Amino acid sequence: MSSLTFKVLHRDSSTSARLGSLTTTHGTIDTPIFMPVGTQATVKAMTPEELREAGAQIILANTYHLYLRPGHDLIGRLGGLHGFMNWKGPILTDSGGFQVFSLGELRKISEEGVSFRSHLDGSTHFISPETAIRIQESLGSDIIMCFDECPPYPAEYGYVRRSMELTGRWARRCKAVHRREGQALFGIVQGGMYPDLRRQSAMEMQEIGFDGYALGGLSVGEEKPVMHEMLNQCAPFLPEEQPRYVMGIGAPEDLVEAINAGFDMFDCVMPTRNARNGMLFTSRGRLNIKGAAYAEDQSPVDPDCTCYVCRNYSRAYLRHLFRSREILASRLNTWHNLHYFLNLMAEARKAIAEDRFKQFRADFYERSQNGYRIT
Repeated sequence: MSSLTFKVLHRDSSTSARLGSLTTTHGTIDTPIFMPVGTQATVKAMTPEELREAGAQIILANTYHLYLRPGHDLIGRLGGLHGFMNWKGPILTDSGGFQVFSLGELRKISEEGVSFRSHLDGSTHFISPETAIRIQESLGSDIIMCFDECPPYPAEYGYVRRSMELTGRWARRCKAVHRREGQALFGIVQGGMYPDLRRQSAMEMQEIGFDGYALGGLSVGEEKPVMHEMLNQCAPFLPEEQPRYVMGIGAPEDLVEAINAGFDMFDCVMPTRNARNGMLFTSRGRLNIKGAAYAEDQSPVDPDCTCYVCRNYSRAYLRHLFRSREILASRLNTWHNLHYFLNLMAEARKAIAEDRFKQFRADFYERSQNGYRIT
C-alpha cells in the first residue's frame, strides 16, 4: 500500500552514522535530514519557496492543530496539505499524541482514546487511534504516525510500562484501519528512560510491521546525558533496513549525537521558535542578537554561513529589527536558523559519505566550546 522505499547508501566506517535515501510519493529525501515544523500548515514566517531555498526537503505538520483549525475535512476537499499550503515536496504529519500529552489536565486518557478540551475555545473532543488515522488520511501527508501516549519524565516504571503497552495496542488499531494508498505509516517506540521497556516496545512495533520506526518520548525534560544514552541504547533495537526517526529533538548537539547513534530523521520547533526570540544558531554556537554588543556590528550572523540572510544583512541590522519588533526580524532570523540546521545535515551527510563522521563530530564540538554557546 505504501510507496515509500528506503535504502542505506553508506555506513560510516568508525561510527553508527549512515547515509540514506528515502523515496515518497512526493519526492526523494536524502538522510540524515531535519524536518522544519509547520504546525498549522505553515513553517512560521517562511514561504514554501524560501524553505526550498534554505534546503528543506520534507516538512512536518501537526494533526492535533489542523484537526481543530481549519479542520481535516476542509483540507482534504481543498487538495490535501500539499495543495492547501503549496508545498510540492514530502510531508510528514504527527499523530497529535504529543500535543494531547502537553494539554495536561485538559485531557483524559482511556483505552479507547483521549478526550480533551480544545486550547482554542474549551470545546470537548475525542481522538481515538482510528480517528488519528482518518484525520491524517484526509490531510494526505506522505508519512503518518501511529497514535501513542507519551509518558512524562520522570515517571515510575509501572506507569511507563502500562503506557507503553497502551501505545502498542493503539498501534495495532492504527495499522488495522490505515487504507490510503501511497501513504507510509510509522510505528512509535515508547518506554520512557527504561531500556528494557524500549526494547520491548521496539520488538512489538516490528512484530506489527510498519514502514518506518520512530523514537518518541525524548526531550521531555530529561538531562542531556540521559537522552544521548537512550539514543545509543535504542538504535540497535530498530531494523537496519528501515528509516529511523527521533521525534521532537532539535538542539544541534542532540542531532549530531542522534546521527552518530544511527538515526535518520529529526524534527523540532527549536530553530523557528528561537529565531522569533532572537536566538540564532551559528557554527560557533548560539548568538543572542538582542545583545548590545551587536549594535554597530557590520559582520554577518555567521561568517561561515552562505544563507540569504548572512549574504545580505548585518548583525546590527538584525538587532535593530528585533528591538523594533519588526515582522522582518522573525522572517530573517527564521531563514538563517533553518538554513543552519539544514546545512548541518548536509555537512553530516558529506562527512558520512567520506567516512569521516567521527572527525566531523569532534570538529563540531571544538568549534562550539562552552556548551555550544556564544555569550
